[in-house]
Amino acid sequence: MTAAPQHYRLAAGPRTPYELNHALGTAARTHAPHLGLLDNEAIVDVTSAAAADGTGERDPAQLAEQLGAATENIQARTATQFPVTRPVQWSAFGALMPVLAGSSGAGASSIAAALTDALQQDERCVLLVDADDPSRSGLACAFTAEGPWTKPVDQRVTVRYSWRDYALVARLETSLPTITPGMVPPPPDWLPDPAPDPLHATVVDLGHGGWRAGASPLYGAGGWLRRGLPAQRPIMVVRATRPALRQAEQLLARLDPWVQRGVATPVFQLVVNGARKWPAGVAGAAGPRVAELLDEALFVPHHPAWSLSGVTDEPSPPRVVDALRPLLASWGLIPSPRRR
Repeated sequence: MTAAPQHYRLAAGPRTPYELNHALGTAARTHAPHLGLLDNEAIVDVTSAAAADGTGERDPAQLAEQLGAATENIQARTATQFPVTRPVQWSAFGALMPVLAGSSGAGASSIAAALTDALQQDERCVLLVDADDPSRSGLACAFTAEGPWTKPVDQRVTVRYSWRDYALVARLETSLPTITPGMVPPPPDWLPDPAPDPLHATVVDLGHGGWRAGASPLYGAGGWLRRGLPAQRPIMVVRATRPALRQAEQLLARLDPWVQRGVATPVFQLVVNGARKWPAGVAGAAGPRVAELLDEALFVPHHPAWSLSGVTDEPSPPRVVDALRPLLASWGLIPSPRRR
């Protein structure tokens, strides 16, 4: 009798989904003794789907081991290059703007691209960081030229640099089927070598709906929220709906304990994507944390092409860029639009 293919061996052992998930989690931890809950969940999700499919070329248990090993290696780099015991120096990144999605489908990637375009149109040197899983990224088509320039972070994780007009785009590449939260490199690993001089600003699309980033600023995409000097300006993007404001409140509540402990920088600016003002009755649905950001909220008009095609290599629409210019000017990053 022919031996069963390797990818069926694990599935033949566990008799229930619970046993399968336990076996895959155990496999992941064989090379990752410090594996966190969020990482373990992400690994079990993708490998259990591979086990159920039964058609993959890689054994799900081996895949879990590889994901665990990559996560452990990058977290070890984070502990070395980005230790909690050392104050964070953000000066190498210029003006740092992490962009969080306050709710699902908020369009944070679109706003990150538009901020980048507004800066580079004023001849500012900009680094756009795409910290999301490549399979879920909203910036997957945002670059005009595929760059051959890469920076290995781990055996299976690489930062690739491309161009969006004159802005440098840094994004993740991996041979594995997913990027766990712990596989996102620490901020120093995103800087090219040599770094642009001067680098005026860095815009970071945190990805994962902002939810994972808000879970912890100690590692992964949440590391861009670590308190440091000069202080970064985190931006939260929402839609002008009641559900969006409720989700944004939950994200801020998730991040709040880290802010209170002085580990994370609070959200600095609320950007309302796809609206010119609050519809009647929507702003009243804001919770106490979101309510503190309402008075200074910035509205960005709706752009229908983003709903159809997402962010492409085309420049962001002028009316969107113009809506963001006063914000950048108030931070001293570009000249005031009134002086134009």
